[in-house]
Amino acid sequence: MSTAKTVAIFSVLLAASSAVSAQHYTATYTPGNLPNHSEEGQYGTNNCGTGSNPESLCQTAYINSIEDFCLWAPPYSDGKNATIGETERYEVAWCMKDGYGTRLIPDGTIIGAHWVETPDYVQITGNGDFTKIGIPKGDSGGELDPHGADGNGNPIGGLVFGTSFGKMQQYHEWTSFMSQTEFCFRACKDGAKATKLCQHVYDVMGCQWNMPGDYSDGVFDSCMGDSAQPMGVYGTSTFHQGDPVTPAAHAKPATSQCTTTASLTQINPSASLSSSTITPSATLITATAAAATATTTSSRNGAFGRSVSWEGVALGSVVGLAGALAAAL
Repeated sequence: MSTAKTVAIFSVLLAASSAVSAQHYTATYTPGNLPNHSEEGQYGTNNCGTGSNPESLCQTAYINSIEDFCLWAPPYSDGKNATIGETERYEVAWCMKDGYGTRLIPDGTIIGAHWVETPDYVQITGNGDFTKIGIPKGDSGGELDPHGADGNGNPIGGLVFGTSFGKMQQYHEWTSFMSQTEFCFRACKDGAKATKLCQHVYDVMGCQWNMPGDYSDGVFDSCMGDSAQPMGVYGTSTFHQGDPVTPAAHAKPATSQCTTTASLTQINPSASLSSSTITPSATLITATAAAATATTTSSRNGAFGRSVSWEGVALGSVVGLAGALAAAL
C-alpha cells in the first residue's frame, strides 16, 4: 500500500474514532420539558407528572441524596417472570420520594444505603429486599445504562436527573446494577471523564467490581469522596470483559465528612401506596409481551451478560469505513 493511501486511511480512522469518543447527545431535557417518549420503542413514559402510582410506567429517575433517589426495577412481576435480564428494556423508576410520578419504594425495602458525592459523580450503593419492587427471588441481576446494545438504553428511553452539581440537570452518563439483594447507581457529571467513570461495558462484573464502595447493612450514611479510578483501567492497560484473567476491583475511594441517617422512609408517601407487593395485571403483562415483540430483541446472555457493546458497534463502523476507503484508493 502506498504512503499516500496509508496516510489517508489513518486520517479517516482518526477522525472517525474522535467522533465516536466525543460526547454528542441527541437531546438534553429538564424535568419541565420532558417528552412523552425520548426513544422509539419505549415501553413507558418520561413525562410522568407528579402523582405517584403503584402502576406508573415512569422511566425518569432522580438521584439527589440518600433520602431522595430512585432505582430501576421491573414494571410487572408474578415472582418469576421478571428478572432484570428479561425486563432490562422496560424497567421503570421506583423512588424514595413522592412527587415524581413514579412508583414508590416500600418502607423497609432498603436495609443499607451509602451515598457518596465526588467531584465527578454521585453514587449510592447498598442492599435490600428487592422482591418488594418486583425483582424475583434468586435473581442475580443485571446492568442498566443509557446506551444498551443499540444506543437506546436499558431501559429504552430511561432518563436520569439530579441537583448535586449546582442545578437540576440531566445526567447523560450513568450506570446501575440491580439484583434481588444488592443495588448500585452512579450518575456522572457531564465532562471529559463522564464516559470513563460511568462505563457500561462491564455488565457481567456486578456492583462491587464496577462501583467499589460501602455495601454494609444497617447503616445509612452520606459522605463526600474522592473519584474512583475508571473501571477496567489499570495504569496503561485496559481490561476487556472476557479476557483470560480478570483483575481485582479498584480499591474503595477515600471518603470524609460523613453523616448518618437513622433509617430510610418514604418522603410524603401517598396513603394508597403502602402495599409492599406487586401483583401484575393481565393487561400489563400482555402489553409487555407486545412491546417485547415490537422492539429490538434484548441482547442479554444470562445474568449480568450482554453480547454486544455500543462501543463495539461504533468501532465496527470505523473499521468498516477504513476498509471501504482502502478498497477505493
